[in-house]
Amino acid sequence: MIRSSSIGVGRIPRSGVPPVLLLLGTLTLGACTAPTPEPVDTPTVVEVSTPLIPETATLERVGDLLMNPMADSIHPDPRMAEMIRLGFQISQDPQTYAAEFVGNDLTCGNCHLNAGQRNRALPLLGVAATFPQYRRRDDRLVSLEDRIGGCFKRSMNGTPPPYDHPVMLALDAYLNWLSEGFVMGEKPEWLGQNELAVEARIPIEELDVDQGEALYNMHCAPCHGLDGQGIDLILAKPGPLWGPMSWNDGAGAARVWKLAGYVKYAMPLTAPGTLTDEEAQLISAYVNSHERPVYPDKESDFPDGNRPADAVYDTLVFPVHPLMRGDRNEP
Repeated sequence: MIRSSSIGVGRIPRSGVPPVLLLLGTLTLGACTAPTPEPVDTPTVVEVSTPLIPETATLERVGDLLMNPMADSIHPDPRMAEMIRLGFQISQDPQTYAAEFVGNDLTCGNCHLNAGQRNRALPLLGVAATFPQYRRRDDRLVSLEDRIGGCFKRSMNGTPPPYDHPVMLALDAYLNWLSEGFVMGEKPEWLGQNELAVEARIPIEELDVDQGEALYNMHCAPCHGLDGQGIDLILAKPGPLWGPMSWNDGAGAARVWKLAGYVKYAMPLTAPGTLTDEEAQLISAYVNSHERPVYPDKESDFPDGNRPADAVYDTLVFPVHPLMRGDRNEP
């Protein structure tokens, strides 16, 4: 959940990506309805070597890009090139480039590290080719624009841009540029990898928030602060993890197991991948034991009735938040 404060050019510019990769080649965790485990989708997967910044990359590489949208000749049509660059800029600084649609201090780049080009950090390379796709939360096929709009509503606690608005078109252009050469309908192997194995999931009621707080203070506070609001690291500015300027309670990150799958592989940025399944879940339980903005339409989610068992802010799953302490308020 890191915002890059200065975008650097990676070691392999777009023109240097091997042709085979170009050809082959997601915010934004006991009740009326009994919680059930989330089913695992099994779409067609493209088996290729990952053309991404490795998941082991640490803080000093937070600005690296393998495909640089600010380079020359990224598209033969200069109008398309302009929109691709604008989409990239929006993803890194929506408060400047899409202010009317943003309701907090988060950016796309806080979760999609290296502008969506890093493995195990919600990479976006090839994602546009997977739409339209069925999403269980909506119980319908959704478009890429639906998905972008959902991130604005939930992870950004704002409002979705109209589909013909320059902000939406620019983000569309950037994501499609990241997906040039990918086969429509096939899912690259690096997408959907920020998940905890079902057998590793600890029941929510068994997660000790005090243990999570101790782990957070050790591994996360050096970048996110004891107050969870983020410290300016010069190379990057971590986003707020709770409180009024963080994601709302309808975002995917408001689900404990969902957030833990991200934390396990992408955090801490000084030593990513070093946390155990249990540690990632305890930290995620602590992060999601705080107050955050309310998403007003949670009851409409998961209309099939199979609501996720880790949705701690969902009163149809937990009538009373199972992790929140009375002394834990907004910063």
